[in-house]
Order: sequence, then C-alpha cells, then structure tokens
Amino acid sequence: MLTGYTSIKVAIADDHEPYRIGLKTMIGKSAEIEIVGDAANGRDLLRVIDEMNPDVVLLDILMPVMDGVEVTRHLTTKASSVKVVALSMFNDDHLIIDILNAGAKGYLIKNATKQEILDAIKAVYYHHTYYCRSTSMKLARLIANNQFDPNHKVEKDIFSPKEIEIMQFICKQMTNKEIGDRLYLSTRTVEGYRQKIVEKTNSKTTAGIVIYAIRNGIYKI
Repeated sequence: MLTGYTSIKVAIADDHEPYRIGLKTMIGKSAEIEIVGDAANGRDLLRVIDEMNPDVVLLDILMPVMDGVEVTRHLTTKASSVKVVALSMFNDDHLIIDILNAGAKGYLIKNATKQEILDAIKAVYYHHTYYCRSTSMKLARLIANNQFDPNHKVEKDIFSPKEIEIMQFICKQMTNKEIGDRLYLSTRTVEGYRQKIVEKTNSKTTAGIVIYAIRNGIYKI
C-alpha cells in the first residue's frame, strides 16, 4: 500500500473456481486494489462481507445456495455501504433488470478486460455507475421502453443549449472530431464540452451520458 493512500477493498463471489482465482490474480496485482476475501456462493459472501467489510464486491449473478440478486437485495435492505458490480456470462434483459433493480451499481460481462474491471470497481467506489458497452446499449433500450427505472433524480436546466446538442451527438456515437466538424468547433472545444457534460451527469463513461440523456428525455431512440 502506498504511503497516504487507501486501497479499495474488494471481495469476489463466483462458483466457478478457476474464474474466481483468475480474477483474484488479475486484479489483485493492482496497487489500487486489495482483495480481502472470496466465496463460491452468496451466503458465504455475506459472511466475508460481515468479517472483512469490503468497499466493492464483484458478484456472479447465477450462483448456488444464494444468487447474486438475493445478495444484492439483502445488502440494499440493510442499507449497506458495499457497492455491487454484477458479473455474468450473459447479457440477457431480465438479468440486467433484476440485478440493477436489486441495487447493483455496475454490470460486466465475464469476458471484460482487466482495465474494464478496474474501471468498474473505481467507478462504483466513487459513487458512479458502470456498465460494459454491450450492456449499456441494452440498458438504454430498456430505459427507453420504460422497462427499467433507476429512480434517478432529474436536475433540470443545468445544461446549455450547446451542451444538449453535443449530448445528442454523443448518443449517436459520434466522435469529438465528427461533432466538431458538424458544429464548426475545434476538437479541443468539444472535449471541453464533453468534460462538462460528464461532470454534470455524474457519469464515468460515454454509456453513462447516453443513459442519462435517454432517461431525462434529452435523446430519444
């Protein structure tokens, strides 16, 4: 641990032992992460949480004894400070809805890269949300179809007309250069607008901006 630096305490729950061990080895090498425990099912994970008080748990949704949705609901009911990042082999609508409605702050497919996993851990630790790219597009559609309501408090009139215009282009997956060309702005100016949008939406990724924009009626699919 670095002097004056507090690492993020992480616990892992997955019933597939080789994956769990591999995940521990991979992210445990990061100076920012301290692996404080692991479990093969949800019930054992709750014991680890009680004993080790992790900041973040990486949680497989489909586990025996007690699955990830049950664990997340239990933590939410207890008003626990532990942040949940869900892990799944699948990107099914019902899994996404169930785990996020239960209170998970992140969702990753198990083929996520090391950097994506670290980004997700840090995002939820600092009170953001994090969804892998494929999930974010599904989630955006679910929000648009009113199948998922994250109960986000809408802040009105916090964006300038230009910021709203740029948000709409971001939702269309346009790059900073493409947006700049469209609006006759330099790429650097667009980057400045994007940073303001990130701060105002409390987003960590482009996916977060897209979800915010759809949820608040700034962009319609």
